[in-house]
Amino acid sequence: MNSTHQVLHDPEGRFDTELPLDRELHQSLVKAVLGRTGDSGLPPADLQQIALLLTGAARAVAADVRRAADLLPEDHAARALTDVVLEEADRRLSVPAEGTARCAQNRARLVRALYERLDRLAAAPVDRAV
Repeated sequence: MNSTHQVLHDPEGRFDTELPLDRELHQSLVKAVLGRTGDSGLPPADLQQIALLLTGAARAVAADVRRAADLLPEDHAARALTDVVLEEADRRLSVPAEGTARCAQNRARLVRALYERLDRLAAAPVDRAV
């Protein structure tokens, strides 16, 4: 049986913490995917690869969002909303990526939402609960 998953060996956890995200690339891909309406004209295999790339981006951004939220006090209002956003991201990422435009667009929306949450966390005042 062939597997469609590739396991990367990362015993030091560097993928999540040391490798910087290529935000410009992710945002360009999100813009391109969400800018298409109707039939994309792309074969399912290409759409599958786009969805997988966006899935990886979403997982990486979600990890950054978690780390940023952990810097805030437990009772910070931004942290509560972040928990909701991360639970939704986990739920959506638990569904396998498909080779459809709809799936690619859903993953693109998720990446966009996670970057927005990351930006809000970066701007959140740390010294007081909101």
